[in-house]
Amino acid sequence: MKCPFCGHADTQVIDSRVSEDGASIRRRRRCLHCEKRFTTFETAEVRMPQVVKQNGHRAEYDAGKVYTSFMRALHKRPVSTTLVDAAIERIGHKLLALGEREISSREIGEMVMNELAKLDKVAYVRFASVYRSFQDVSEFSDAIREISHQHSPPQS
Repeated sequence: MKCPFCGHADTQVIDSRVSEDGASIRRRRRCLHCEKRFTTFETAEVRMPQVVKQNGHRAEYDAGKVYTSFMRALHKRPVSTTLVDAAIERIGHKLLALGEREISSREIGEMVMNELAKLDKVAYVRFASVYRSFQDVSEFSDAIREISHQHSPPQS
């Protein structure tokens, strides 16, 4: 690590400690050239993939947009924000687990639909109607049949 005082490249770590929140490591260092001491922090860098929109534009992943989508679909539905937050967190974990640098907005939309299907069938149909651009009533019927078959208990 380069010394911030003299720019010399050789520094020595004197002390290392995990921060109070456990998310970073605090290191005290000493420059071997000018003998001055300074502190550095080491944190893990986690990067979400870039979202590739249908028009080809790229944007940073924004969990806030996903939250807004959930809230619109769940408007006046009896689903707690705790469950919504957990669903959004699962989507974020799935995106990180993919290990990809880019993901299509379509794939994120499918993840949102899967999570909504678990939370509330009406919200699923609402989201699907906008997401898939339903043009007539038959498409609503198809979505209702789809959600009913996917999430109904097996018959014996």
